Amino acid sequence: MYSVLAAIDPVAFSIGPIDVRWYGVIIATGIVIAFLVGQKEMVKRGLHPDYLTDLLIWAVPLAIVGARIYYVMFEWENYKDQPAQIIAIWNGGIAIHGALIASVIVAYIFTKRRNTPFLKVADILAPSILIGQAIGRWGNFINQEAHGGEVSRQFLENLFIPDWIINHMYIDGAYYHPTFLYESMWSLVGIIILLLLRKANLVRGEMFFFYMIWYSVGRFFIEGMRTDSLYVIGELRAAQLVSVIAIVIGLAFIIYRRVAIKNPPRYLDK
Repeated sequence: MYSVLAAIDPVAFSIGPIDVRWYGVIIATGIVIAFLVGQKEMVKRGLHPDYLTDLLIWAVPLAIVGARIYYVMFEWENYKDQPAQIIAIWNGGIAIHGALIASVIVAYIFTKRRNTPFLKVADILAPSILIGQAIGRWGNFINQEAHGGEVSRQFLENLFIPDWIINHMYIDGAYYHPTFLYESMWSLVGIIILLLLRKANLVRGEMFFFYMIWYSVGRFFIEGMRTDSLYVIGELRAAQLVSVIAIVIGLAFIIYRRVAIKNPPRYLDK
């Protein structure tokens, strides 16, 4: 007979009447670590020490807005009759693809205004984006959300993961696929590959496009396990559709830049 511990309290601590949740703490931690890694490489690549700070001042809040808009779009039936709930982000409901799309748009505009090659900045930040995602998924773990379908405890034990993770995947009387963990580990492997690829001096843009392809391949299959997906039409999952589009775009740009551009700039170029 297995003993199942109580679920982890989603509230990290309270300041008076304000509850500070682990989800927010984990997301903030991911942003800080991603910033430190990206900042070091940006300075190394000849950019101003304040460049990334200035970018994040715009990118972080607008990424949150983008994540919310994306979610509401696909859940419009639940919001059209209560529009006041659209801004109630504290009740949950954000999507990473919305945050990524908004961040890319913000970064593109920002780099153009600063007369900096967008792909240079995108390449530098590719590992940092995955760092934020790898850490941020643990917020879903704390909230016992974004999980997959039902599995047995024996299945989870066969994955050789710690008991405290297995116990927390016991939700309402059943165990579930820890899809947050699958995606976090997939992202971690991607981070290692990207950091190694920095030394390969790839064509400018290929680091970022590799990130797009790598994350999207993993997300496509992991999304198929989840029970909380957003849907486009019928059983077509939004995240899987976006993942396929991202893979095609990433491959197309890599091939185009390799074939059509003579002597293209490379990652280590100033």
